[in-house]
Amino acid sequence: MRHLEFVTTITAPVEVVFDTSLEVDVHTGSMAASGERAVGGVTSGRLHLDDEVTWQARHLGRSWRMTSRITSHERPRYFVDEQVSGPFAVWRHAHHFEARDGGVTVMRDVIDFAAPYWLLGRLAERLVLDTYMSRLIVTRNKHLAAICEARHAA
Repeated sequence: MRHLEFVTTITAPVEVVFDTSLEVDVHTGSMAASGERAVGGVTSGRLHLDDEVTWQARHLGRSWRMTSRITSHERPRYFVDEQVSGPFAVWRHAHHFEARDGGVTVMRDVIDFAAPYWLLGRLAERLVLDTYMSRLIVTRNKHLAAICEARHAA
């Protein structure tokens, strides 16, 4: 199993960042390069506890589907999404939010994942997936920050 953590500082109130992070359309906008879209479950609007969404996208040269569920949710401190079905043996993404002085939010992503296929999966994790997943999360967080900061400025 692999473990990745990312910290992003966003100049917007914690409630704005939390709520925006749960918007399906914001997520798909952040993943435009892969053509990611919601094709099942909740396909627009804001996700809530126990909501499921099925994503379809093209990653690493192939089309993938993954259904995830919001398994934990405490506004505005954290939420967790976990794979119900899809390409990973394990996928768990915890999103933590901390309000700081001056209307700043520190967002921390904690991702635990495992590829299928035992030894081949472990090799794929180290050689490809760590870097690829890191790039996707950084791209997503930059997109999210831009939207939150624009909303806060308005």
